[in-house]
Amino acid sequence: MKVNPELLREMKKLLDQYIKEVEEAKKSGALTESTARTYLLHTSNFIKWCNGNFVPGGRNQNR
Repeated sequence: MKVNPELLREMKKLLDQYIKEVEEAKKSGALTESTARTYLLHTSNFIKWCNGNFVPGGRNQNR
């Protein structure tokens, strides 16, 4: 793990808020489906990296 558990919990709460905002932007037409998917994928990968479950360029599983 790269960050402490308390920080990771806070980051996950913020991720939930970010996901809602991205979904709202998609519904309003401000983002395309593809762009929203990309935003969420990269953000989720960052959270996984902070949790020690992602290696850029590595073979990663959905965790």
